[in-house]
Amino acid sequence: MPDAVPFVALGRQHEPLRHELRAAFERVLETDGYILGEEVERFEEEFAAYCGTRHCVGVASGTAAIALALIAAGIGPGDEVIVPAHTFIASALGVTHAGATPVFCDVEPGTGLVDAASAESVVSEHTAAVVAVHLYGQACDMDALRALSERHGLALFEDSAQAHGARWRDERVGGFGRASCFSFYPSKNLGALGDGGAICTNDDELAERARWLRHIGQRAKGEHVTIGFNERLDGLQAAFLRVKLPHLDGWIEARRAAAAAYAERLPGDLRLLEERPESPCTYHLFPVRLADRDSLAAALGADGVGTGVHYHPAMHRHPPYRDHRRAAEDCPEAAAWAAEELSLPMFETITEAELERVADACARNLARASR
Repeated sequence: MPDAVPFVALGRQHEPLRHELRAAFERVLETDGYILGEEVERFEEEFAAYCGTRHCVGVASGTAAIALALIAAGIGPGDEVIVPAHTFIASALGVTHAGATPVFCDVEPGTGLVDAASAESVVSEHTAAVVAVHLYGQACDMDALRALSERHGLALFEDSAQAHGARWRDERVGGFGRASCFSFYPSKNLGALGDGGAICTNDDELAERARWLRHIGQRAKGEHVTIGFNERLDGLQAAFLRVKLPHLDGWIEARRAAAAAYAERLPGDLRLLEERPESPCTYHLFPVRLADRDSLAAALGADGVGTGVHYHPAMHRHPPYRDHRRAAEDCPEAAAWAAEELSLPMFETITEAELERVADACARNLARASR
């Protein structure tokens, strides 16, 4: 059997950066800046400039970013926050950790992104915010969600964990609402060599409160002004992210080229992600849909092709959220995505031969299944 095609290949990304990453490690080692410190401050400046926002607040994870952003905005117990039913569970966990209640809405059939009409249908007198999850690397319809938020007086937040560098029209995600929450989990388009996250915002007060909250409620050494958390970004991960950030746009272009190659080669049995012209996808993942998703995944695995499922079950069917105010039958598109989505290998260094092999394996196994 030929060499396997991995689902992700971080080693290939890191190898040409090896000397820069080692130099970043040595720089942190020499300065003793292990928690917050200069490397974090420099990365915050650089990532805020990249996203086009006034502030970036480095935190320990993407989940922490969502929770702290909501708390910093004054959202908590008694409030409801609208979250799409098709997303990674962290989108809802951040709401729960803030003390608020997630209320699930359905998603668009072609993109898997928040359906603004469905979101509006679950607005209540308790609704305080809506979370726009930019899934797979494509931005939500921010025109529709901004209008929805304005009509009902809701705070708009972005979950940009999969969308570093993505745009809606000519504007990068990060500054559309009260705050945008990023993850730097290693497999993200911009990933650390450990965990990390960030809150980007143009709201000066929210940024200040988020900095207190992440740092055990401290405004200054020993001056604890609020009930805080220990959710700080460490200096080493910030230093690694500073090495990677200048390469991000090039990596996104490579992923887009790989996605275009897939679209040309994959069999018509597979339903591909719909890509809107207002938001060219950055392809953190390459999702396809098929009714018998599990059989194809098993067959590809046997052929040495790595795959993933994003995400099953739908959010409203996870045990912690089954009793929330959104019945399973009310989110049919999210349930369909959960049942049919399969992610094919996608990373910036995937080769033409690997893309061809994945496409051939898909075509061969689907033809076998149809006989």
